[in-house]
Amino acid sequence: MQPWQSYPDIVPADIPHNLRAGRGRFAQWLGGAILRIGGWRVVGEVPDLPRMMLCAAPHTSNWDFVWGMAAILKMDCQVRWLGKHTIFFFGTRNFMRWLGGIPVNRENPASLIADFAKLAEREGSIAFAMAPEGTRKKVEKWKSGFLRITAAADCQIVLAGFDFPSRCIVIGEQFTPSGDNDSDIAAIKGRFLPYAGKKPDQF
Repeated sequence: MQPWQSYPDIVPADIPHNLRAGRGRFAQWLGGAILRIGGWRVVGEVPDLPRMMLCAAPHTSNWDFVWGMAAILKMDCQVRWLGKHTIFFFGTRNFMRWLGGIPVNRENPASLIADFAKLAEREGSIAFAMAPEGTRKKVEKWKSGFLRITAAADCQIVLAGFDFPSRCIVIGEQFTPSGDNDSDIAAIKGRFLPYAGKKPDQF
């Protein structure tokens, strides 16, 4: 048994007021129902921070998106996340944005960082979520984009681990960057080693 299996479930009342989405009870019920059907729980705590970067890993399957979105609905937490602009097509665009999605074209990462900083400045209090691997496929080196966005938007990093064997999404551990991106990436990756993605060989 993993230690997080005894952690309390995160419920809407646990979400800091500045991060509550206000989507309504049906959305909360829907997210909870999807998690229950899959046997999943979202546990730990969402820290009371003005701005945070939810660093989510391991990201090895499209199912991570399904369980992650269900958790966001169940918690009624306003979380902004990046998605390829190609998934924001007619018929899904409004729904994806309602879930917190931000369409991006990865060919211009410098502009993306500036856009995130402006969004954080405009909204004041905000939570972003990113998969540091940048892809669900195995990569030798994580990209530093999430660290640069964290710095530009003046966020604090909070880890969100996906553990498929226990079917838990674990939120709450905080990480303070040192400013050395290579060292920080290695340290953050180490924090996720206890968690097993759907395809562990791809982490």
